[in-house]
Amino acid sequence: MPSSLNLVIAGGGIGGLAAAFVLARKGHRVTVLEQSAAFGEIGAGIQLGPNIFRMFDYLGLTDAVSRVAYFPPGLGMNDVRTGEKVVRVPLGDTARAAYGFPYGVIYRADLHDVFLKACGSQPGVTLRTSSKVESFTQDATGVKVFLTGGETVPGDALIGADGLWSRIREAVVGDGKPRVSGHIAYRAVLKREDVPAHLWSDDVLLWGGEKTHLVHYPLRRGELFNLVAVFHSNKYDEGWNTFGDTAELNERFAQAVPQVRELLGKIETWKMWVLCDREPVKNWSDGRVTLLGDAAHPMLQYLAQGAGQAIEDAVVLGEAMHASGGDVAAAFLKYQGARYLRTGRVQLTARFYGDIYHASGVQRELRNRMFQSGTESAGFAGLKWMYEGIDPPTMFR
Repeated sequence: MPSSLNLVIAGGGIGGLAAAFVLARKGHRVTVLEQSAAFGEIGAGIQLGPNIFRMFDYLGLTDAVSRVAYFPPGLGMNDVRTGEKVVRVPLGDTARAAYGFPYGVIYRADLHDVFLKACGSQPGVTLRTSSKVESFTQDATGVKVFLTGGETVPGDALIGADGLWSRIREAVVGDGKPRVSGHIAYRAVLKREDVPAHLWSDDVLLWGGEKTHLVHYPLRRGELFNLVAVFHSNKYDEGWNTFGDTAELNERFAQAVPQVRELLGKIETWKMWVLCDREPVKNWSDGRVTLLGDAAHPMLQYLAQGAGQAIEDAVVLGEAMHASGGDVAAAFLKYQGARYLRTGRVQLTARFYGDIYHASGVQRELRNRMFQSGTESAGFAGLKWMYEGIDPPTMFR
């Protein structure tokens, strides 16, 4: 068995907590440094593909997740201007039969809470708030993490799970600011009783249009209704919690079918964020320091895999640490070597799906005909490589 290490994780989001839980289960001592005054998640709903439920099964968290998740019967796309059905894929038993695991959706805060409680069950995990990482140093024996205010936190290794604007990435990769896509997203959540029956859908339903789309689906066992509207814009703000401009949103969806406009009109206050990613990189480790989740491979949300890939990262990192017998530098190289092509493929495919959702002219006609024909490996079927997931226990044998 490898020796027990003292590991420091910068960032207490879903990826950071998943890594803490995984590594503590492997016998390591983990300190999670969260810069906010409390652990929590900003955002609304996220989708969980079968590959992510495979990870929940591996971690023994399936029941905890299922208690707060929602399992939609289908995944569909309609044309936002004409209302015509582009494609609908049944989920439920169909997804289970194809991949062995379901397709679900969950409130981001609920998923974060599952991992927070899981970390609380591990005596080796220390959770710290108001602990913003400013910089770090490392040598042959360990790392020193310097916090705002002057405190130094020592450890055997550092894992940067500090998101899109990662301080750790600046030092390890040094590739500047994230790539701004030119798309912004508005999010909101309604209570079920506030959604008229003719606007409710049990499916994950996307309305795709020229440089715009709206996606909606139930959350929290069907008690809530999640909406995310995306459109092209020159606005830019570094953050996830800025108030949106309702007038601009309505202008962008002015040509949408009546039910979409009516649904958007139910929301009085929107929160917005700018969609960014980065070019895939092969190396995101330096000695005793590595990256995880958005810090390593930020991606656009069009495949709904950001949180899922961070969870996969955490599981693979745990297996790599176990296989390396306490040599953290070797473990980090094994980990990134097993991850960079898969996460890079998700990053690049997400960009492509953004083009599909926002197609116009001939692209739009071609998309609709291809998807409607049922003969193309598009949509759900075309992502078989992603949804099949990974098998971490055999990865380093």
